[in-house]
Amino acid sequence: MLLKRLVDNSRKAIDGGVYDVAAAGRRGSGRDLLETIRTNPRATLITEVKFSSPSLGEIRAAGDPAGIAGRMVGGGASAVSVLTQPHLFNGSPGHFLEVRDATDAPMLMKDIVIDKAQVDAGRRIGADYILLIQSLFDRGHAGEIDEMVGYCHGRGLGVLLEVHTEGEMASAQGTEADIIGINNRDLDTLEVDIGATGRILAACGKTVPVVSESGISTPRDIRLLRGWGADAFLIGSSIMRSGDVEGRVRELVNAY
Repeated sequence: MLLKRLVDNSRKAIDGGVYDVAAAGRRGSGRDLLETIRTNPRATLITEVKFSSPSLGEIRAAGDPAGIAGRMVGGGASAVSVLTQPHLFNGSPGHFLEVRDATDAPMLMKDIVIDKAQVDAGRRIGADYILLIQSLFDRGHAGEIDEMVGYCHGRGLGVLLEVHTEGEMASAQGTEADIIGINNRDLDTLEVDIGATGRILAACGKTVPVVSESGISTPRDIRLLRGWGADAFLIGSSIMRSGDVEGRVRELVNAY
């Protein structure tokens, strides 16, 4: 099962010292992503610096994360997500630091978070938000979700809590997560269906802003997801594969 493999990879990275970064003095942006989501007249994009993935393999040759992120922000991205997981994603806390030092945009640390050591690393490298995955907690891979959300908040980090099913959405809405992300990709099968966002929101509604994730590549996708109730959009692969990152982001930001 892929999810178990992802968890094992995170444990391997933790044990291997990947998150033992010394980055004193790095701080988050201090900018309010939630306010941007609420007031932005254009599509609110969280663009993702991601060089590889389990589903696509290599997406783009690893290198120049700061330059790529700069072009994303130049195109109108409201926030930047950076992969810090080395295994299968070819990410690193170092990539995050390079982007943090180059932009004042809000930043999301994207990883398979199973341990507080990863949260501590996020604080040290200047994250504004940490991604948590509801299914990891439901399946006993990462302790108690309420404790982890509280731990993040206690270190000044917002939480984007990711779900994929109606049951996970119901559980997530009982937490203190700041934002809920609906992943249109099933992490067990890697299949993508952007209709997942619509079905979950129709069944469960929303109590906090919702970000739709995965499988989003066109302005039409964004308009469709917005019509279903999504407030923002996390987009990685389709932008990272583009030869014109800034232009691609600008096209998507101006979807409505």
